[in-house]
Amino acid sequence: MFKAQAKSYGQTGTKILLEAMSNDKVHLAKFVLDALDGEIVDSKTEGAHTPLISSILLPDGQTRCKFVELLLQRGANVNCQDGDGRTALSYACEKGYLDAVKILVRNNADPEIVDSWGNTALMYAAVAGHSPVVEFLLITEQASFTLPRSAEIEGKCGSTESEIHITWKNNAYILRIYFSKESRDKDIEVWKVSKVQFVYDTSETSQFINAYNPGKHTASTHRLSALVTPAGRSFVCTAQQTLTLISSDHQKGITVSMYDIQIQPFDIASDFMFSEPYKCITDQRERLEETLPLILGFILALIIVITLTVYHFHLKLTANQPQLPRDRSMYKNM
Repeated sequence: MFKAQAKSYGQTGTKILLEAMSNDKVHLAKFVLDALDGEIVDSKTEGAHTPLISSILLPDGQTRCKFVELLLQRGANVNCQDGDGRTALSYACEKGYLDAVKILVRNNADPEIVDSWGNTALMYAAVAGHSPVVEFLLITEQASFTLPRSAEIEGKCGSTESEIHITWKNNAYILRIYFSKESRDKDIEVWKVSKVQFVYDTSETSQFINAYNPGKHTASTHRLSALVTPAGRSFVCTAQQTLTLISSDHQKGITVSMYDIQIQPFDIASDFMFSEPYKCITDQRERLEETLPLILGFILALIIVITLTVYHFHLKLTANQPQLPRDRSMYKNM
């Protein structure tokens, strides 16, 4: 009885989700997905289409991309196949929706999946004559990923130079961050990030598909001086910090983004304990932007109170003074 009821909820939720997508009601779609804890994110309709495939078939471009990203964020299987073995990517390629194709590929959609007729996503794009999609699938090397929890971390500690090495995917990716300590004006000591190096492997198919120049490549910063922090303190920043690296692979650009971080490579007083935090300029500016309206509001309120107080005393003083007659004829009676 419980299973039948749960199944009924799932079917109803899927129907509401599809109706919300067709009517461009994002908030309703989010509510349904959250209410059912994502259970329907890969559910299939009578045509064996998943919500992700249905989102690809939406006619409006902005609405389509909006729901594609929403479903992927909620954990939709980007390579889930329908009854004919087709994926969301093959439908997007057939329609020529390059914007949706880019989103799907960035989320590890596989263009080599073969459907029941032996066709791949690339073949659908080629037959339909969508050359921009074909070109994108053939030369794409874009990848965006977060640092996995399973990454291995090691490093070297010194009095003036330190470094940290983070590796994952069997050394297919290696992120090296170098720190240095130096004296500046008036003998003030600071530490900073002096170099960032990123080693990546474009032949690693879980992130790179049909790479133009597959193999290991190294991207590095040039004359870097980042996260400058007074010696003996830890660097704290909630806002995103982005560093740009130049790769040896045809001068491609690589960006490394960090957010909500706390780092201290030198002068650590005790294990697992950070020293006094030093907030980044971005956080300080955001804090100022948050408190400035309050300060201005307080000053304005204080001015109003002072003005009303002065006006009140003025009325009391003038009320106790004798009033002189304004009509001169009244002077005869005085």
